Amino acid sequence: MALGGGFARGLAHIGVLSVLEEAGIKPDFIAGTSVGSVIGAAYCSGVSAREMCEIASIIRFKDIARYCVSRLGLCCNDRMTQLLTRICKVRTFEELHTPLAVIATDFLTGEAVLLRKGNLIDPVRASCAYPGIFTPVSVNGRLMVDGMLAHCVPAIPVKEMGAEKIISVSFNAHWVKTGAPRHVLDIIGQCFSIVTANMDSVWQAITDVSIVPDVAEFAYDAFEKAPKLIEAGVCAAQAALPQIQAMMQSPVNEPAEAMSAIPMCAALENG
Repeated sequence: MALGGGFARGLAHIGVLSVLEEAGIKPDFIAGTSVGSVIGAAYCSGVSAREMCEIASIIRFKDIARYCVSRLGLCCNDRMTQLLTRICKVRTFEELHTPLAVIATDFLTGEAVLLRKGNLIDPVRASCAYPGIFTPVSVNGRLMVDGMLAHCVPAIPVKEMGAEKIISVSFNAHWVKTGAPRHVLDIIGQCFSIVTANMDSVWQAITDVSIVPDVAEFAYDAFEKAPKLIEAGVCAAQAALPQIQAMMQSPVNEPAEAMSAIPMCAALENG
């Protein structure tokens, strides 16, 4: 599975994983970008989808970051260290139950960096270091920023891990949906979402099943909407489940036709 970025909207990943869990489908490899790396790290460490639902219901922005005085960003995500230490059941990549690749971007070279060894916490923080908002994170002597600059949906990295069939989860909602930007965060976020949207054809080309939860109505930082975001993931995964099951039964050299599952969820339509 390739779990894409999306800040609070990425809580929908939990709903997707819960549907697969109930169907008895367990990924052999997971790669995560930004919030996808957070969900991936927890899941691969042994945290169940049900446990993640409970955790997500109480998480807020203050649990992840704090405003700081820095020329490199408005916030620092060092609070993620404590959060991830509490959530994840292991501390290193080597202890994970399912192989995980965390995607970050080398700030100086622009190179995509696949982090798969050693301490788990700092690589996840680096993968979530949204440029301009969060300060960069140093990992193994390299200054890194958000993995979305390199792989908004890490289908290529998960294929490099050895995956033969790939399920990708992405979020196609822009940062700003209507009207003029309100402040510099809207400018940064919207530019970022435009760039990542232009990368869609890259990861879609090697994806067998694409799941796109409908999160357009939610703000980028709507952590308080966790139950509805998770439900959006559930709706999307349930719609895609027949395609996933068909993919699993098909030969490797005859992948199921890729599809994008964007269901209309009655629960979300009714607010």
